[in-house]
Amino acid sequence: MIERQDHGDVLLLRLAHGKASALDLELLDELCSAMDEFEASEARACVLTGTGSIFSAGVDLKRLVDGGAEYIDAFLPALDRAISRLLFSDRPLVTACNGHAIAGGCLVACCGDRRLGARGKGRVGVPELAVGVPFPPLAVELVRFSVGPKNLQRALLDAAVHSMEDALELGFIDEVVEPEELEDRAIETARRLAAIPPSSFAYTKQRAREVLRGPGLDPAACAEVRALWASDEVRGALAEYVTRTLG
Repeated sequence: MIERQDHGDVLLLRLAHGKASALDLELLDELCSAMDEFEASEARACVLTGTGSIFSAGVDLKRLVDGGAEYIDAFLPALDRAISRLLFSDRPLVTACNGHAIAGGCLVACCGDRRLGARGKGRVGVPELAVGVPFPPLAVELVRFSVGPKNLQRALLDAAVHSMEDALELGFIDEVVEPEELEDRAIETARRLAAIPPSSFAYTKQRAREVLRGPGLDPAACAEVRALWASDEVRGALAEYVTRTLG
């Protein structure tokens, strides 16, 4: 599900879970395991990228529909764990969007300390409301952290996906590069961040992101959104979207 490549002091992780690296319980668990291995290794920084023309197309919606409320109850905490594991790592993490980074895939990309995108046809955004599901609290705070207050409502409520250039303007992406340069540029960026004394980097990163911990991981808000996802209204909208778009 995740391929690993050593580049000296940088570990490259490549999402390789089916055609679209859709987020399911197994991939979320593997992301957490990969981060554990990274932090136990000698690597000073990590690059997370995808396969082919897709970084990640987001949550596996068919699994959500087929699994029902029981699967949802397991999936949402797993999503929070994986995002938290990426977002709050002390070590530098660079995300390199080789193509589409949509919905949950966009959230994973936003976890990077630097977020690169490949110029081309790839689309980036969080169209959850077009599917009919509410944003988990940590997802809202992560988008707010990434795009800033000015672009928050556009990013969330428009429920759109954007070109790499528009994603750069919105704040989902920090830099757009040519596709053939993406991995080398991501590794170079990771090495630059790794050159900072680790304790200084970790302290500053954690202070910058501490605003995400409270509202993003509030137990009452998490329970509320899980109840909404499992409601007949939201599950019906999700099933209708899957039938209409995925068959």
